[in-house]
Amino acid sequence: PLALCLCGWMHGLGPARPARALRQLVHGMAAVPTVVYGFVSVFLLVPLVRRAGQGSGLCWLSAALVLALLVLPTMVVIMDAALREQGRSLRLTGAALGLSPAQVFAHVMLPGARRWLVTAGVFGFGRAVGDTLIPLMLAGNAPGVPASPFDALRTLTAHMALVMSTDAGSTAYHSLFAAGILLLAVSSGVSLAVRRLRGTGQDSLADAEWRQ
Repeated sequence: PLALCLCGWMHGLGPARPARALRQLVHGMAAVPTVVYGFVSVFLLVPLVRRAGQGSGLCWLSAALVLALLVLPTMVVIMDAALREQGRSLRLTGAALGLSPAQVFAHVMLPGARRWLVTAGVFGFGRAVGDTLIPLMLAGNAPGVPASPFDALRTLTAHMALVMSTDAGSTAYHSLFAAGILLLAVSSGVSLAVRRLRGTGQDSLADAEWRQ
């Protein structure tokens, strides 16, 4: 939702000059290495989370916030490219029909770029669920089920990195294969579900056009 809001601001819902500055900022954020996000968050975000809740601040909430910030520029760049291509041909047509920029964006550009929006969501999910460094630095790495967002946890990717670097041949080492299978199953399941939903949506659109 935040990525869509930013794209809407860049495509006519906000003033032109701030929209250009926002586009440049987002493209710059997409080029920042992951370790920079983690390093800065340890000194800026973790103390805030520590004061807001209980514990050390290295928790589920800290990792989730930084992962959201990490995948946001990537999603916005993909959505922006698709919407910009749509807007070149549709913005003038919408204005000639008396539509406002907000109406053109919501009712014309978004439906036309639906496939790319779904692709951006899947790509962002894949990058978030497969990231290792941010959970390793910010989630606390405690093997257990968290009871609140302020509790520490260990993600599958962080578990694999920690065990690979410290252990070999033990039960924890053999758990790497289970973690890898779970990670692959989650990613594949989401991709297949999105493909099925996208196919269903395209079939429904084709039926509606045929009836018209």
